[in-house]
Amino acid sequence: MKRALTSEKIIILDFGSQYTQLIARRIREAGVYSEILPHNVSFKKLIALNPAGLIMSGGPESVNTKKALKFDPKILDSDLPVLGICYGMQSMAQHFRGKVSASSKREFGNAILKIYKGSIFAGLSNKTKEVNVWMSHGDKVSKLPKGFKKIASSKNSPIAAFENKKLKKYGFQFHPEVTHTNQGQKILKTFVKDICGCKGSWKPKKIVEALIEDIKIKVGNKKVLLGISGGVDSSVVAALLSKAIGKNLECIFVDNGLLRKGEAEQVKKDLKRGLKLKINFSDSEQLFLKKLKGEIDPEKKRKIIGKTFIDVFIKETKKIKNISFLAQGTIYPDVIESSGIKNGKAHVIKSHHNVGGLPDYLKLPLVEPLNSLFKDEVRKIGKELGLPDYLIKRHPFPGPGLAVRTIGEIKKEKLEILRAADYIFMEELNSHNLYDKVSQAFAVFLPIKSVGVVGDARRYEYVIALRAAETIDFMTANAAKLDHKFLNLVSDRIINEIPQVSRVVYDISSKPPATIEWE
Repeated sequence: MKRALTSEKIIILDFGSQYTQLIARRIREAGVYSEILPHNVSFKKLIALNPAGLIMSGGPESVNTKKALKFDPKILDSDLPVLGICYGMQSMAQHFRGKVSASSKREFGNAILKIYKGSIFAGLSNKTKEVNVWMSHGDKVSKLPKGFKKIASSKNSPIAAFENKKLKKYGFQFHPEVTHTNQGQKILKTFVKDICGCKGSWKPKKIVEALIEDIKIKVGNKKVLLGISGGVDSSVVAALLSKAIGKNLECIFVDNGLLRKGEAEQVKKDLKRGLKLKINFSDSEQLFLKKLKGEIDPEKKRKIIGKTFIDVFIKETKKIKNISFLAQGTIYPDVIESSGIKNGKAHVIKSHHNVGGLPDYLKLPLVEPLNSLFKDEVRKIGKELGLPDYLIKRHPFPGPGLAVRTIGEIKKEKLEILRAADYIFMEELNSHNLYDKVSQAFAVFLPIKSVGVVGDARRYEYVIALRAAETIDFMTANAAKLDHKFLNLVSDRIINEIPQVSRVVYDISSKPPATIEWE
């Protein structure tokens, strides 16, 4: 997003909070581009980006310990508007010679915020005196810095928010970026637009223009190879590349044997109809199954699929002359979950087959136009590009395919059972007009057997888990509250129509602590 960085933007300093990416997402919802930088970025580098404002994130450490993460003090000494959240607020308080102390009682979860007069709360109704907010802290600001005033409090945090209007410095002990904070988006919008002066130019049309221009600058007249799956990410990348470089785009669709029922045929039809692309198809099912034989570890399975995918691409690339770049549909959550937060304080959750670059022997630089975007932003861009709804609204499907939904060793017979169960689930979601109301839904094959009774006969067969999630940004998600009658219908169909299944369960886990996918 290099060209986008020339427009108005908010920089977020990352101190290791699990919510840092949510801050970025909420700022973008306000129509302003946001970029995350490590907490120790120099003031010189920061100011060179010409940000309209800065947000200091929360973090897992205490500001009073040796482990405390430090920042360039010139940042707070400048006239740049700054909002500190949780750890960020405490760091700001210390910088301006306030005091931070350990709370006698830690504050996690919902809390009632009592609001006093403060300019950063200007977006709220004058009648709003209390707001339900989300707290997650063990320390608190116990003494205001000179020149600052208290603008909110909670039961366990007498100074739950402060401001110095003259210096344009603000602090929240609570997390406005979390959806559990009522009116949190209004508060952030006030900071971004009223205090930082941003107009809100981060819109799909301008994003598309910037992305196309970026591609043109990077690629020039050279050829780009794109692995396309038929999902929204790769389809949007294909549309962007097609507009940017036209006939210099070569596409390859790899059937790895890990696709859903009838998916390969449907993708061929959809892509030719919707994007009118020239696509080379590679039937590689046997190769992938051979490579995965005997492996049960989820991380190793992902890496095998990733390597095999690259190997297939190398083979297919040799059939096409003068390829100079490889394009991928990597999006921001992929990068986050694969590499951890940029300051190195976050844990790696899982590897992604399409993140982390290519082996040296491939010698193809990457084109990843979506790697700074969230899923809903990608969908908006797809709509702006004129892609049909059946492509834009398609649920996310992971690159490793059904391999991350088949627990244990991958075998063709297990995949066939899963395909049949998943097809029934999707069919019923569509027939009951529920498909577009959930963000992602799928079936999972469990490597356990359970006793069942069909007619007068005993059955000892496999278990299928159903998963349906609701989310905006795919960084957090809740299980969809599907009606029990609907779930009973799906369960009955799966058990009756698939002899190898004797039991169906429904996954009600949220993300976090679970992930959306099972592996």
